[in-house]
Amino acid sequence: MVLAKLAGRSLLALALSALLSAAPAAADSNERTELEHGEYLVRAANCVSCHTQPGGAVFAGGVPFPTDFGTIYSTNITPDETTGIGGWSFQQFESAMRRGLRPDGRHLYPAFPYPSFTKIDDADLRALYAYFMSLKPVSAPARTNELNFPYSQRGLLRVWKSMYFEEGRFVPDAGRSAQWNRGAYLVEALAHCSACHSPRNFLGAERADALYTGGILQEIDEERGPVVRGAPNLTPSPHGLGAWSEEDIANYLKLGSNTRTHVMGTMNEVVLNSTRHLSEADTRAMATYLKSLPAQAGSNARPSKTVMEQGARQYDIHCGTCHLPTGQGSADTGPSLAGSPFAQAPDPSSLIDLVLNGPRLPVEPPSSEWRMHAWQTMPAFAQKLSDEQAAALLTFVRNSWGNAAGEVAPKDIDRLR
Repeated sequence: MVLAKLAGRSLLALALSALLSAAPAAADSNERTELEHGEYLVRAANCVSCHTQPGGAVFAGGVPFPTDFGTIYSTNITPDETTGIGGWSFQQFESAMRRGLRPDGRHLYPAFPYPSFTKIDDADLRALYAYFMSLKPVSAPARTNELNFPYSQRGLLRVWKSMYFEEGRFVPDAGRSAQWNRGAYLVEALAHCSACHSPRNFLGAERADALYTGGILQEIDEERGPVVRGAPNLTPSPHGLGAWSEEDIANYLKLGSNTRTHVMGTMNEVVLNSTRHLSEADTRAMATYLKSLPAQAGSNARPSKTVMEQGARQYDIHCGTCHLPTGQGSADTGPSLAGSPFAQAPDPSSLIDLVLNGPRLPVEPPSSEWRMHAWQTMPAFAQKLSDEQAAALLTFVRNSWGNAAGEVAPKDIDRLR
């Protein structure tokens, strides 16, 4: 049973850097190099976001992951010997990462993304282990998971693994460039992008036939509790990243900004805590790999003429001035909606949240290129639009200017108010 990854929480982006001062000095240059490499890998895997509560000790766990099966909490991965991983040997650490097994032999829930981490190579695993063991221990007992029966029975994960989990290291493709292989390794293993951006079956496993075509996330909103978010299609489909160049993708990951949009919403912490810290060569490699994926998009029935006409009226009233009648927007007034993977995400929850509540901006600018634009102060429309008006408006946006995505229903709006 794979459990949905939490995204979009307001963590301090510099929490990991602050922790580094607590790490003991390395004994020699080789050890320093391994620890520095381990720190970089921790950034690439974005460990801090899932294992750090807002205001809590870094890597001390306790982050709730709401799912269809109940709530699971992340664990303490500091080297505390009683409540963390300080008593783990490298072989036990490797078994958790590669096989999803705890030191006592019990199965880990794959909210911990070992289906991706199993692909990490041996040298990187050793660097990760060395880095975690160099940190200051924090005593933080694990919170008890709140999973519904029978999902609370860890033994059933043996069956789940036999159906959906394949252990094995990443194998480079000899027919591809070094850059492509580096990007594939980062995307598939360390960054585990498919965990959020792929649809899942009824048992929570990623659908192998639709990888990277968009997913559904559940997260905890500080005011509203568990909420649903939609993750966009990352394939080069016209409904995904088809309109984005490799440079657009690389800049978005590294700078949180490109010619089409600026980071906000569920990607805030991914950019702030992870991808902006990667080298330009690595974010470019990730872009190269993503642009090479097979273009995939689900088929959607064309909305009715009546709904499109209703949506067009609402767009003209509320959106056309900033996003322009063409949907192309401008650098000063609003991002392009034409060809937007965000607007066309298979699940429209994130788009609905944006319109109802306004943009959720990062807690700090991810780069000097990320600038506060007028469109980032877009007002909330929850009090201005009825469920029917909002649904028609978003259906129009998702099916105009070459866009093609599922119709938004009034009940979808009501669910997220």
